Order: sequence, then structure tokens, then C-alpha cells
Amino acid sequence: MFDLRSVARGFLCCAIIALFLFNPCELYLFAQEDIIELNLNASSATVITPKIFRPNIDLSGRGHNNVAYWPQELASPESIETWKKAIGFSGMYRIQYNLWEISESKERDKLLNSYEEVIKNINDAGGIVILDIFGTPAGMGRILDKRSAVRDYRAFKELIKSHINRLSVEKKYNIWYEVWSAPDLDDFFLGGKQDYLNLYRAVAEAVKELRAKSKIYISLGGPSVSWWFQNFDGANIIKPERSLIYELIKYCSRYNLPLDFISWHAYSTDPKTDQEMTVYNKNASSLIRDWLSYFRLDRNIPIIIDEWNYDSGPNVIPERRQNCQIAASFIPARIKYMHLAGINYQQLFSLEDFYDTEENVIRNIGIFWFDQRASGYKGGPKSLFSVYKMLLKLGDYIFTDSLKADNEFVGMIASKSSNELAIIVYSYIDPVISKNYVSRNISSLSDADRKSLLGLFSSGDFDKLISREIDITKLRVRNKLKNLLKKAQELKEQANSFASKDHTLRLNIKNINGDYVYQRYVVDAVCISDCDFAPAEEKDVSSKDNLTLEFNFKPYSVNLLVLKNKPQEVKSEAAKLPQDTKVKQENAQ
Repeated sequence: MFDLRSVARGFLCCAIIALFLFNPCELYLFAQEDIIELNLNASSATVITPKIFRPNIDLSGRGHNNVAYWPQELASPESIETWKKAIGFSGMYRIQYNLWEISESKERDKLLNSYEEVIKNINDAGGIVILDIFGTPAGMGRILDKRSAVRDYRAFKELIKSHINRLSVEKKYNIWYEVWSAPDLDDFFLGGKQDYLNLYRAVAEAVKELRAKSKIYISLGGPSVSWWFQNFDGANIIKPERSLIYELIKYCSRYNLPLDFISWHAYSTDPKTDQEMTVYNKNASSLIRDWLSYFRLDRNIPIIIDEWNYDSGPNVIPERRQNCQIAASFIPARIKYMHLAGINYQQLFSLEDFYDTEENVIRNIGIFWFDQRASGYKGGPKSLFSVYKMLLKLGDYIFTDSLKADNEFVGMIASKSSNELAIIVYSYIDPVISKNYVSRNISSLSDADRKSLLGLFSSGDFDKLISREIDITKLRVRNKLKNLLKKAQELKEQANSFASKDHTLRLNIKNINGDYVYQRYVVDAVCISDCDFAPAEEKDVSSKDNLTLEFNFKPYSVNLLVLKNKPQEVKSEAAKLPQDTKVKQENAQ
């Protein structure tokens, strides 16, 4: 649950104050200008496929519907059913649990049953539910508003205790409870830091009591802030100790409250945004784990980015609809860098687009589109859905070499199972790569250099520098900042060049032997919605030690390459008989 207008403000802030020092491993060889060469050793080391690579999503969408007993924040039953049939629910899925709506509903029991039906489907498939608790019920807030801070924490505690008891104790569903969503934004919470901490404590004490009584472990976490370093008073990456995450860790340690996972949102066009470095030369997940240790909590609890998507600011952007191959190619790149940054789980927001007519908010943020004007259901999957089908195809083990840092515009996630290889190859080019590169490095600059950089952004001279309208050498800034800006110039020019044409991709696989059925699936600009998930290329291939695969590779595309062991031909029963037996049979005839 979010407001992209607020996200846009956060994005601009993060573009100025984030950090990541880029130092890629050289995994790819550019033999010629238009040929990209990748190498994979099929006998190299592997790890069990991390859970972050499995299809996971926030099941929100639509924002408003005319069915009284269907949750307003939940995607349509049709889109959920389509996902269930094609992908299943074995991953981690987030559901917005609106206490305000539940308390006001005339169909309360049916509404709760609708929530429970989805939760049960996920659990029956082996999946986990993150249930995001939000919405102050009428009569419990300081004002009559679902965003209000709670007035009576004891009453709120008993209310939430009854919900958790029903779902986790009586029904024994596998649910991780999350306290609120984006509490640092006025659009979602009308209160301050202490109001949120008191709210968390009320839920935490309810969980503790239920744990003690039922002997069932119930997971609780948060704070699901709009960016990892955010707080109620404008915190930033330069001083991360002011963040609500830090305050929550300290608060839970002080009052002995359960804190079983840490969560936040992270919308961006930068696939490497989760690797931004702080002034302590640590990224967010490493620093947070140090905070957990310092306050004597478990440093190994899961870290979750529970809302993310391709986002350049506005609520409606063509990169998520008409040109959704851009958002589609962002998915594997972002997930891979989340893993490299130490993130354990992720849920893309959201399953379906939002057309909230009551609050006049339109967001084309979903994996599924729909027409809100239709009397019945009219909608379907965008091409992003096919990327999740590709993730589902990944094998039980991933080659560790394929998890290293990529070339700037090309990446690979290579996996294997008992009888096949499944390899995802993607091309994503960040449209604002120069700004994101500089922002990832700002924490390494001196205060004077940061001030100079802020001046370039505010004056509009940064874009002129990147386009070489202004000569960097004539800037009156230190050499470190000049070098940073020169690198940003180069990246922008390289990005423009790479995005302007197709390439030939050549994948060299060594230590592979046998006969295989080769299939290649493609997501690109050719199809943007309601696409068939079928091989664009299929053929038999044989290998002795080495195999080379070559194909046309478009910018902003995702390719899934599958090499499946070809079954050996079964000889006929007659062919299995000894020669003298065959002769006797023929003579007998």
C-alpha cells in the first residue's frame, strides 16, 4: 500500500543521498561490438537456490470493487486464480489486512472468509503469508480516520489478539504479521515515532501472550517504512541511526518485544539500489544486522523488501504498460542485486493495477492489467507475468559464478536440476543510470563535495554535465567529484549506445556432455500483454565437453534457456531379442 507521489519525493531524495561503489566482476567478454559472450562452467560450484529467486508478490490490486465481501486492497479473484494455476503459491505472499474495512463491513464474516480463503490456498501450497496489519478501526483512533494513531492501545491489543488467535492458533495458518505499511508517510499514518512504537508494542504483547498460551511460534516484524533509512522527521542515509528501523530495534530490545523480521519498501529504476553504501562502508542489510547484534537481538532474522517495483516517479508510466518490457527486464536484475546485497525475501508490488475511484488514484503498478469500466472482469497478464514463469523454471541449484556482479547492461542467473539446465539471461539499461551512479557514491564524498553536488542537481547543471553541454574540467570542484561525474558521463553514453541496437548473444557452456532438447523463451517488446508462454526457439543439440548457443539479443529483454536431457530412444522388443531367436520366430511364421 503506497502513494507513488510520495515515492517520487523519496526517489529524488534517494537519488541524491544513496551510495554504491561499483566494482564489477568481469564475467562477460565482448568479442566484437555487437557480440556479447557469456561463459558458464556446468561442473562449477552451486548453492541451493535462494528463496529470494522464487516467484513472490504482494497480492494487492484494483483498490476498489463492488463486491462487499471481497477485500478492497486485494487483487481480483480472477487474477489470483490465474497466478495460482500458472505459478502456484509455494513462495512468500503479502496481503494487506485492513482492520478499518473489516470493522465497518456489513458482510464482516464473508469478508474474513475471503481473506482466509486466499491464506489457506497459499499455506496449502507450502507458501508463507505476510499479513500487513493496517487501518485503525472506527472508535479506536484519535480521529475518525483509518490512518489515525491509536487512542486506546489496550482495546487495540485485544482486537488484534482476537484476529491473530483465530488465524494462527485456531486455524494454525503459517502467517508472519507485519505492523502497518509506510508509517513514516502521512498518506498512511497520522502519528509520530512514539505512536508507531506504541502500536507495535500493542501487537507484540498480543503475540507474546498467544505464544505463551498456545506454544505456537508466531512471527512478527516491521516497520515496512517507505525506504530503509526513513523516519518521521526526514532522516537520510548520511545519518541512518535516525531511521525508524534503528528505533524499532532499540525499542524491542528495551522492552523485550518480538522482532522476527525487518521490512521496508524500495521503489527505483536502479537495480543496484539495495547495495548503496553508508558512511560506515556497509550497505543497509549489513548495518542493520550490526544494530541487531549491538542491541542483543538475533542478527540473522530475515530482511525483507516487501514492496518494490520499477518506478520513475509518476503513478502511471509507459514502462509499466505500453513499454512494459522495460519493467519486465528490471525484475531479474533487481532480484539478483537484492540477493547480492544480503536481502532474504522480496515481494513485488503488486499483482494487479490500481484504479481506486473513491480516492481518485490510478497506478499501473500491477503484473495484471484490467479495465475498470467493464461491467464484468476484463483484464489479463502483462509480459511481466512471463518473467515470473521464468523464475519458476529455475532449478534446485544455482551456479555461484552466475550470482557474481554483472556487466552493466547484461546479467545471467544460471541453475540446474537433476535433468536440465535453466538459464535466465537479461538486458536491462537504467534510464537514469548517471544520476543513480552518482547517488550510490555520495556517501564517499566529503561534505564540501556533497554540497557542490547538491548545487549541480538543484541548478539543473547536472544534466548539462552528463550531456557534455558543460565541460567538467572547468568545474571548481575537487578531483574526486570530477572523476565521479566523468564516470557518470561514460555510463550514460554507454547506456544510450547499448539500448540503440540489437546484439548477438553467445553463451559458451563447458563441461557439458550428451543430447539435449534446447528451448528458448523470450520476453521483449514484441508482446506486452496476454502473451503465450511458449518457446521462441526449440531444437535438439548435442555436446561433447563444450556447447555454444547463439541468438539475437534485444535491449530490455529477458531470455530463458532450457537444456533438458533428451530421453534415450527405447529399442523395440524385437530389437532386444538375440539374433537366433529372431530367426526361429521368422521360420515359425
